[in-house]
Amino acid sequence: MGLSCGIIGLPNSGKSTIFNALTGLSVPAHPYPFCTIEPNLGIVQVPDERLSKLASIVKPEKVTPTTIEFFDVAGLIKDAHKGEGLGNRFLSYIRGVDAIAHVVRCFKREDVTHVYGSIDPLRDIEIVETELAISDLEVVEDRIKKLERTSKTHGEKFRKELDLLLEVKTLLGSGRFIEIGLLKEEQKSILKSFSLLTSKPFFYIANVDEESLEKIPFPQVEEYARKRKTAVVYICGKLEEELLRFSKDERRAYMEMYGLKDLAVEKIVKTAYQLLGLITFYTIVGKEVRAWTVKKGTKCVEAAGKIHSDMEAGFIKAEVISYEDFIKAGSEKDAREKGFVHVEGRDYEVKDGDILHIKFNI
Repeated sequence: MGLSCGIIGLPNSGKSTIFNALTGLSVPAHPYPFCTIEPNLGIVQVPDERLSKLASIVKPEKVTPTTIEFFDVAGLIKDAHKGEGLGNRFLSYIRGVDAIAHVVRCFKREDVTHVYGSIDPLRDIEIVETELAISDLEVVEDRIKKLERTSKTHGEKFRKELDLLLEVKTLLGSGRFIEIGLLKEEQKSILKSFSLLTSKPFFYIANVDEESLEKIPFPQVEEYARKRKTAVVYICGKLEEELLRFSKDERRAYMEMYGLKDLAVEKIVKTAYQLLGLITFYTIVGKEVRAWTVKKGTKCVEAAGKIHSDMEAGFIKAEVISYEDFIKAGSEKDAREKGFVHVEGRDYEVKDGDILHIKFNI
């Protein structure tokens, strides 16, 4: 499995509409609060022009793209942690995701009521993020209580964890998110087991009107995202959902009419990959061309393990061709003849677009 992304936001922010646009599913998306109760899951093939180009050259029997999982959960409202709305227990469904997309309502429609009566993106962001912080605070406080009891009998064994969680408690208590990049590796390792929502990479999806696609209707969202060192993706959820009903040619014509270069799923995948530092490498084995997703900086032996554990255990070397060289050569045979294939060892850092052929011995 590739990337996973949780979709959060206020009720009637357009979460489920955007989920439908991303996944091609048809989950209920009605203009009243709490339409979504049970979480929705959709698995989508990651759009990949390079994979399509490789397939057109190799002409394999099977083409396997990498995938992204989208989880759409119920809307959060103020005091959800106290049981308001649908509460916050459903947040447990997205604690395992790699990234979080926060849908912010930036459109005006009289037939879709706003749960707080007016369009105010910054207020809405603060409400949702406060609930995330409080949800994590509950997890942290529960663990602190257990550690304080345990530390009486085990002395310093859990002291580092306790000290870190006490710092995190103070941070969350003030409504702030955890900046993982500022932590030491040991601290990151400790926090990883808690799957705290406020420690995950996140970005905003500004759900706008059709008329607002070529401008920034709420610059304060852009400014807020800049302060949070993250990104904003502008999407008209209703339009994107409607585009799925058209043929490929009709869809392209409508996209040109509205000045859209990419579909929502392409925008979100690009943003998530950048935030998470992900790259794609490829394998051409037998009758299959396949894409794989790994972290930037992944060693060749680790990439081999992504394909199969036996390849990592018995790794010998990897033959590597860059995507650009493969396209230039026109085939693997010609790439070899032109000297485009280079042999790398286990510590080689895989580059985005590399085509790997792993040599291993079981």
